[in-house]
Amino acid sequence: MARETQRLWLTFSGEGTRKPLIYEMSKKFEVIFNIRNASVTPTVGIIALELEGERTVIQEAVAWLEANGVQVEPVEINTIEG
Repeated sequence: MARETQRLWLTFSGEGTRKPLIYEMSKKFEVIFNIRNASVTPTVGIIALELEGERTVIQEAVAWLEANGVQVEPVEINTIEG
């Protein structure tokens, strides 16, 4: 299978801002992550994240994040390059 890169916006709130969810995801799934931009406060976190890996593995990692209370949305435009 071919590897691909997906760019995502992750939104954390409440307890999720204090948990190492991206680290845990990278240990649980065979994906490479690159944090492109982040803004995290004690109450909310917004992270622009690139995930690289097999498409099905990325989908599983995204489902795991969502199951852990993270809102995941695709990056629509190339705003994280700036």
